[in-house]
Amino acid sequence: MCLCVLQYDLSASTFSPDGRVFQVEYAMKAVENSSTAIGIRCKDGVVFGVEKLVLSKLYEEGSNKRIFNIDKHVGMAVAGLLADARSLADVAREEASSFRSNYGHNIPLKHLSDRVAMYAHAYTLYSAVRPFGCSFILGSYDKDDGSQLYMVDPSGISYGYWGCAIGKAKQAAKTEIEKLQMKDMTCRELVKEVAKIIYIVHDEVKDKAFELELSWVGEVTNGRHEFVPKDIREEAEKYAKVRLQQLHSLELTSNRSDILRNAPARVQD
Repeated sequence: MCLCVLQYDLSASTFSPDGRVFQVEYAMKAVENSSTAIGIRCKDGVVFGVEKLVLSKLYEEGSNKRIFNIDKHVGMAVAGLLADARSLADVAREEASSFRSNYGHNIPLKHLSDRVAMYAHAYTLYSAVRPFGCSFILGSYDKDDGSQLYMVDPSGISYGYWGCAIGKAKQAAKTEIEKLQMKDMTCRELVKEVAKIIYIVHDEVKDKAFELELSWVGEVTNGRHEFVPKDIREEAEKYAKVRLQQLHSLELTSNRSDILRNAPARVQD
């Protein structure tokens, strides 16, 4: 297997004998090693949340954001290599601007998602380039189509979702997202749940410090993608920390109960 990898991972245009493209898999690995980002639709909009890891105490607060404005009605949350994500964000902005110039109205999110996905896919076809080492979530809202959410991965595939997660804790985040009644929630209600999910999936042992980024687009913002106001974000973080503490208390109580339940059996043995 090692020889197979060494032989077939030098070019994105080469398949291995078992049908794998290792360069694309390596790009996906870069996403899996990145901080977690989630996007969730609700009945009146879309909420984004990103766990932005702080790797040094010298970093300036608020720098290197992982949530971007693409158009006035479209937001993007990213995981993976930030420089690659910025390049794709620029491509998305150019597509949105070109569409408005040609047709006189906002670009539909599915069309934007497909266009950027095609661009990302083109970088998996030639030996002279490498795949983009990032995945991203696009979300928008308008009165005609309502809320929409799409995710694009390094292979250039695009899917629509009610809720999705990318990054190192995506499986844990998806489990928490599935517990939500998102179709009945508003953005103001959902922003607290998004903050809670980010705090729950954050690895306190390996990654001690992080900044929470929150943004939304929906009726609450008159259809514009904006970062969540500071007071609402702080309230959401406070709620998330309380819920996290409650979960830790429940786990501790459950562990103590298991110990007490097993103690008589051990004595009897």
